[in-house]
Amino acid sequence: MYKMLIVEDDPKIADLLKAHIEKYGDTAIVIHEFDRVLEQFKRHSPHIVLLDINLPSFDGYYWCRQIRQVSTCPIIFISARDGKMDQVMALENGADDFITKPFYYEIVMAKIRSQLRRAYGDYAVKNDERTVELGGLILYPERMELHFGKRSVPLSKKETILMETLMEYSPRVASREVILEKLWDDAFVDDNTLSVNITRVRKRLAELGMEETLETVRGLGYRLNLNAEEPK
Repeated sequence: MYKMLIVEDDPKIADLLKAHIEKYGDTAIVIHEFDRVLEQFKRHSPHIVLLDINLPSFDGYYWCRQIRQVSTCPIIFISARDGKMDQVMALENGADDFITKPFYYEIVMAKIRSQLRRAYGDYAVKNDERTVELGGLILYPERMELHFGKRSVPLSKKETILMETLMEYSPRVASREVILEKLWDDAFVDDNTLSVNITRVRKRLAELGMEETLETVRGLGYRLNLNAEEPK
């Protein structure tokens, strides 16, 4: 069973899409808060996104770019815009396909199935996925996800790099210099920028129930302590 996120501000179209998706046994989630699309994407972790262009607050191109920073899941634009440039912009902003309105729901479902097969099914690339594991903590760098026990959280690209560095060095201290080189390739970055990224990783760990895991070693850097942690 797949989970699909519908970002469409026409309630009638959204409800009909939801009905057709659930008729085939999958789960459809309709978004109603169009200023919090990325937040809801992270909360639900869908397998595929159906995304309109004309949305309140920010357009679909904006939200497509935001999602692409944290996920490679398939994104299909469904829009009344039928110009060539609209389709070009959708693809250049990270979409996998584009369907113009009005449309046949059977065609929408066929395109959804095609994308799901490419991403997760018969046509998916079978390369072994790289993982980094430490004390029950599992990082999936290519998915940008962190797992511990039955819990998981999505990560941004910077959070993924930082987390991988901390896991590789643990139980040693990852120095500030090492972290800066990994994240910004020796570019000048002030202490506050690094602190913000450390705070974000601490928040992700807390969401996994690991509040006291990341230690600040004054004058040296940061250390990940997992000895006392147990998955729940």
